[in-house]
Amino acid sequence: MFTDQPEARQLRRSGDDKMLAGVAGGIARYLNADVTAVRVIIAALALFTGAGVAFYIAAWLLIPGDGEDQPVAAAWLADCRDRFR
Repeated sequence: MFTDQPEARQLRRSGDDKMLAGVAGGIARYLNADVTAVRVIIAALALFTGAGVAFYIAAWLLIPGDGEDQPVAAAWLADCRDRFR
């Protein structure tokens, strides 16, 4: 059955538009926003509150990258689980 609903967007870290881990590029693509604006917001949060650093690290760990099945944290946990079996 076909519907006229647009395809659901997925939040993923960008593989093309990245400076560090692709977090800002992925968020900008998801929000259909300018990547520079997203980077400025993250940098301002990092400079003025410190929350930007925590947010960026959490996003890097929890948002899967383009072409990846799982986020970095899930892959790391699975690797640790396999080592202790």
